[in-house]
Amino acid sequence: MTPPSTGGPRGAGARRRSLLRPLLAGAVVLVLAFAFANLASEVLEGDTHAFDLWLLHQAQAIRAAHPWVTEVMRDLSGLGSTVSLALVTVATVGYLALALSHRSALVVAVSVVSGSLLMVLLKNTIGRLRPDAQFAALLAPGLSFPSGHASMAAIVFLTLGSLIASTRASLRERSYILGVAALFTLLVGLSRVALGVHWATDVLGGWAFGAGWAMVWLMWVRGLGRRDHHQVADRRDTGRESA
Repeated sequence: MTPPSTGGPRGAGARRRSLLRPLLAGAVVLVLAFAFANLASEVLEGDTHAFDLWLLHQAQAIRAAHPWVTEVMRDLSGLGSTVSLALVTVATVGYLALALSHRSALVVAVSVVSGSLLMVLLKNTIGRLRPDAQFAALLAPGLSFPSGHASMAAIVFLTLGSLIASTRASLRERSYILGVAALFTLLVGLSRVALGVHWATDVLGGWAFGAGWAMVWLMWVRGLGRRDHHQVADRRDTGRESA
C-alpha cells in the first residue's frame, strides 16, 4: 500500500525553506568575498591609510590614558593566537572523532588547515606591512593583511559555534551559542587594533575572509547531510513500495 502523502502547506513550506537557506548562505558568502576583494583593492591603492592611521592614534591615546587596557587586550588577543586556536581545534576534532561524528571532525580539521594556508598565501600576495613599531604595544612579526588572528578566530569560533548550535532545538540556545562565537571573533579582532599591531582594515579583511571561509565549509557539510537524509528517505519509500 502506498503511504499517505506528506505534502500540503507545511510540507511545501519546509521544502521552500530547505531551498531558501542554502541560497541565502551562498549570497552571504558572495557578499563577504566581494567585501574582501574590494577592501584588498582599497588597501593596495592606499585609500584606507588615513582612516587606519587615525584609528591607530586613537588606540595609542587610549592605552596611554588607561594602562590596564593593554593587559586586557593582550589577554583577548591570546584567544586568537596560533597555539590557542590549534589546541581548540585539536581538542574539538578529537572529541568529534570519539563521538563518531567523522564528517564534522573532517570539516573542522580541513577548514582550519586550508584556511590557514590560504590566509598566508593572501598575506604574501598582498604584501602589506604592519603599522610602525611606535604604534604597537608589542612586537608582532610577519605581514599585515588580512589579520591572521581575526581570520583564524572567525574560522574556528564560527565553525565550532555553528556546529554546536546545529545540535540544539531551541532558537534561544542556538542564538546564544552563535552570539558567543561572534563575540569571541569580534574581541580578538578589536584587540589587534587596540594593541597597534594591525591596521583596522586588516581586521575587517580578516573577518570577511574567515567568516566566508567558515560558511563555505558549513554549507558543504550541510549539503552532504541533506543528501544523506534524502537517500535514507528514498530507501524507506522503496522498501514500503516493495512490501
